[in-house]
Amino acid sequence: MTIALLRVDERLIHGQVTVGWGSHLKPTRYVVVDDTLAEPGWEQELYSLGTPAGAVAEFLSVEAARDRVADLRATTEAVVVLTRDLDHMLRLAVGGVLDGASVNLGGIHHHEGRKQALPYLFLSDADRDRIRRLLAGGVDVSARELPGSHRTPAQDLLDD
Repeated sequence: MTIALLRVDERLIHGQVTVGWGSHLKPTRYVVVDDTLAEPGWEQELYSLGTPAGAVAEFLSVEAARDRVADLRATTEAVVVLTRDLDHMLRLAVGGVLDGASVNLGGIHHHEGRKQALPYLFLSDADRDRIRRLLAGGVDVSARELPGSHRTPAQDLLDD
């Protein structure tokens, strides 16, 4: 299959990803790209508890994930790649690593400095800049809660 979903979602591995997207995509691997979570510990164990039977969770730093993207894109298994924020996704994409890929914006919640773009999506000016940089790097960016939900293209999320 390949990378079936590249998603930015603060909650990482959770029901909307594993049930909503997972039942549609049938992934066998969830790859969390997060520099902090790449170190083994209780947080990895907690997130792994949410991984469906028959699937594995893998936790990689941005650097390690960049080294694995080509393999993940070429694999025959369905893989979901998750980052908790646009910064991690942008750093993953640097140098064209995600050129031609599509990134889904999921749950990015209210926080100081962020404005609501969609009911489940709040973006700061820095987030909008990161989206522009992803687009400029050949990455298609859109927001969609679930596979059957309305897809909102990135251009509709940007304040210009």
